[in-house]
Amino acid sequence: MIRPGLQRTVSVLMVQRQQLYGLLRKRSGQGTIEYAILVGVLVVIAMIAIALFKPKIQELWTAIADGINAL
Repeated sequence: MIRPGLQRTVSVLMVQRQQLYGLLRKRSGQGTIEYAILVGVLVVIAMIAIALFKPKIQELWTAIADGINAL
């Protein structure tokens, strides 16, 4: 038979463990959302960079194609 004081301590620890698991589950979902937002921001930045540097990219691409064709 477990002593009453020890039984209460074990019960409290089990409740705290369940609460901790609940917090960890909530945070993992939050982390996923944070990564999704980060990826979204990076995509927007990449689109803006491509739009701004499109003429230079086309010029570089043309120079590369001309160099390959000259071989």
